[in-house]
Amino acid sequence: MRLDKFLKSSRIIKRRSVANEACDAGRVVLNGKTAKAGAEVKVGDVIEIRFGAKTSKAEVLSLLENARKEEASSMFRNLETE
Repeated sequence: MRLDKFLKSSRIIKRRSVANEACDAGRVVLNGKTAKAGAEVKVGDVIEIRFGAKTSKAEVLSLLENARKEEASSMFRNLETE
C-alpha cells in the first residue's frame, strides 16, 4: 500500500492531499529514511511524522484499503511521541 494512502486510511492524517504534502516536504520518515508519498508500506514498518516541533512515531500493524473509523486505530501502534 502507498504511504499516503495508509496515512489517510489509518486516519493518522485526515486527507490524502495533506499526506502527500507532508511527504513532499520531507516530514515523513519510513524506517529511518525520508519517504515519498508513493513509498510502499508493509506490516512492521515504522513511520515517523514531524508536526512542527512534535514528532509522532507509529508501527504499522495491518493494511486495510477502506477502514472504518473503528478499525482505523487498529492499523497502527503508537511507539513514542516527543
